[in-house]
Amino acid sequence: MSTLVVSDLHLGSRLRHDVLTHPEPLRRLLEALEGVERLVLLGDIVELIEKRPERAMEEAEPILRRIGQTLGPGRKVIFVPGNHDRALLTPWLNRIGAGLAVDSRVPVDATPALASVTSWLGPASVQVHYPGVWLAPGVWATHGHYLDRHLLPESAFGVTRGLLGRVPQPGATPIDYERAGGVSLTRLEALLIKALPRPLAALAEDLAELIRASTMPLAPHRLLHPGMARVTATLLGVQMRRASLPALSHVVGRLGVEADWVLFGHVHRLGPLVGDVERRWCGPRGRPRLLNTGSWVYEPLLVHNAIAPHPYWPGGAVMLEDGRPPRVVGLLDGVPAGAMH
Repeated sequence: MSTLVVSDLHLGSRLRHDVLTHPEPLRRLLEALEGVERLVLLGDIVELIEKRPERAMEEAEPILRRIGQTLGPGRKVIFVPGNHDRALLTPWLNRIGAGLAVDSRVPVDATPALASVTSWLGPASVQVHYPGVWLAPGVWATHGHYLDRHLLPESAFGVTRGLLGRVPQPGATPIDYERAGGVSLTRLEALLIKALPRPLAALAEDLAELIRASTMPLAPHRLLHPGMARVTATLLGVQMRRASLPALSHVVGRLGVEADWVLFGHVHRLGPLVGDVERRWCGPRGRPRLLNTGSWVYEPLLVHNAIAPHPYWPGGAVMLEDGRPPRVVGLLDGVPAGAMH
């Protein structure tokens, strides 16, 4: 079965960084769907943290309907919520508690909001899983936000937390990650973007990027300028290799997920790409191999004046085909920045 995996659409982003609201990126995605039998939406599809959820749902609806109509009744969508759209199933999570497994099947009508999202994806057949899903023997996919529990500050980009804080231990279950505490930079950033006037919200997002970059030694303040996008992206890439990838390996190991391949999103960094050191994208003793789906948001501080292929360029995805290893693709590599932002 041919499968396309995408994540981090962030439909309804308050700062309008969600590129699928523009005609050309949406056309490219729908064109890519013509050749696959299954689509996996691997979390943060609807932006339910940055602004009023009702407004985000309104903006997401027409795009998700186009996706469902393009797939049609003969093909399948698997939706795995992430930290930004986890609210779609929070009451269900509270009910299931310790019964949550690494590949739990969630009723498509578990909440009214989730029922709306899954109905928009019709007439395709829709399944919902959380916090991950087995896509093939040895291939597990998850949004990846559990890795935050192993970082300090707790965000997609940080430094290894080590023994600090309430870090789930070997033998942990998904509910241990759901209940683990800690200050969340990601959550604080989203709340600021939601609460502040738009110009200040944009500044808050820039400051959050700087905080992430500043976990590298001697990161200069001028990283805030879009002209420094290449340096900022490089520093965050280093942080991802040194902290986020090992953190995800910790999650996989402590949950007991016996996978050869783990696909994830969350950190918005497509990879591994040509030039990346493959061994850094592997767990202990070379297993599992990790692939990140990138994102569908345009982040000026990371891609200003960049040329695709680029790890933070919007339009990342992972292709999974029978008999072949998963591979990363850039579906928007030929789209100019002006058509997305």
